[in-house]
Amino acid sequence: MTQEEDRRTGRDESEDERADRMWGELIQEVRVAQTGVQILFGFLLTVVFTPKYAQLEHANQVLYVVTVVLGATATGALIGPVSLHRLVSGRSVKPQAVRWASRLTFVGLVLLLATMTAALLLVLRVATHDAYVPWLVAGVVTWYLLCWFVLPLWARQRDTTRPGR
Repeated sequence: MTQEEDRRTGRDESEDERADRMWGELIQEVRVAQTGVQILFGFLLTVVFTPKYAQLEHANQVLYVVTVVLGATATGALIGPVSLHRLVSGRSVKPQAVRWASRLTFVGLVLLLATMTAALLLVLRVATHDAYVPWLVAGVVTWYLLCWFVLPLWARQRDTTRPGR
């Protein structure tokens, strides 16, 4: 590990030790996101089999299909790191696998955000036909963006650019 990398991580660990630690952290993070997306996706799969589905306006049926596809892609991206690890395990490529798994997880989070946005829009459109639905959804999406991306990026920038960090 170079002196710059050691200063950046604040740890005295080899590349393999760092990859092992980062893998463990990543899998814990994925477990949280996977649970949410799998529950939402499972619920979405049942909707089409209810009598209410046939009564939905065409636009809401299209929104439902888009939501299911987004949920399926989010599920795939968030389960991808597990498959990746299993297929490359023992091949001495863990640092690279951690980078790819991290990218898949980020894509999965973006797709989960899109899935939750579409699901919320669908539910609120069906529950109420009021004009404020897009504003409610926009408010919730803004909250998600703040919690999931803005705050972490702000903390990352703030806490890693200080002298001595």
